[in-house]
Amino acid sequence: MPSRITVVGSVNLDLVARCRTLPRAGETVAGATLERFPGGKGANQAVACARLGAEVRMVAAVGRDAFAGEALAGLREAGVELDLQECDEPTGVALITVDAEGETTIVVSPGANDLVGGFELPPSDAVLCQQEIPDEAVIAAWEQATGMFCLNAAPARRIAVDPDLAVVNRFELESLARTDGLVALTLGAEGAVLLEDGEEVARATSPAVTVVDGTAAGDAFTACLLVSLLEGRDHHESLTRACAAGALAASRLGAQPSLPTAAEIDAILHA
Repeated sequence: MPSRITVVGSVNLDLVARCRTLPRAGETVAGATLERFPGGKGANQAVACARLGAEVRMVAAVGRDAFAGEALAGLREAGVELDLQECDEPTGVALITVDAEGETTIVVSPGANDLVGGFELPPSDAVLCQQEIPDEAVIAAWEQATGMFCLNAAPARRIAVDPDLAVVNRFELESLARTDGLVALTLGAEGAVLLEDGEEVARATSPAVTVVDGTAAGDAFTACLLVSLLEGRDHHESLTRACAAGALAASRLGAQPSLPTAAEIDAILHA
């Protein structure tokens, strides 16, 4: 039976400029190409969970504008159930630059994402949050979670919740209010470490890929780790699959178009 996951998070439209090098402060870089993709850390992780076989409900806010339909297209295509608040603020937008090596810079205008709140969550196996929404929304999701509560603590800031599973990078680790339970520390190309109550319980490396766009690599990792644990896989297998999901996402352009299926993860792990 598929795991039931409720995602409370952000929905954005990503405007992605690909260029040879990222501009320095005050520099103009010409010759870029521009593409538009549905994005937002919340929406990305909801789509990723759905592609991995989970039943997913997305709680989010969008504007009454032309960007909303584009931003929601990936969620609808993935079969995610939508619980939306429509508001007069514009739909969130992320301005992303990607260089020839797959390195990115991202500037987010949150818009409607700042108004996520006032929701009632149904029972589920897990609630998944990120930090592109107000603190009050994250706290409300934690308080209403009936199963596992997973927090991807990005962008980094301290919020008074105690997640069963936290996913952070080196910089975000310091922002966790508590570090008991499971903490997955991502290390980029080096892979990831899984800690339980501060002690290492698993370590995994990422498959070698050619990096094209790292925008949703962390979202793919987070979703795959959560789904794998809910499927009853052990710590090492779950972390290994999550690293593979992140690597696959980094090898493709765009946020949601890059998110892998379970079959694709199996294939790269057994190549």
